[in-house]
Amino acid sequence: MKRYGNRSGNSGVVAYESGPDWIQVQFVDGHVYEYTRASAGAENLATMKRLAQSGSGLSTFISTAVKSGYSKRVR
Repeated sequence: MKRYGNRSGNSGVVAYESGPDWIQVQFVDGHVYEYTRASAGAENLATMKRLAQSGSGLSTFISTAVKSGYSKRVR
């Protein structure tokens, strides 16, 4: 997994990894959730990938727009 940039310094996200139609996000509690095009929607998935790469806004976007739209809890 790639370390999340955390530009704000207080993000709930610590790392992420992505593929063509998914992203896995590791939160500060150690849990990793996978979001897919099918579970979160194509537009949300694209936004999540963009925010992950920029290192800013991912945790807020997940909590406000995607909420429980994950496909599975990986760990």
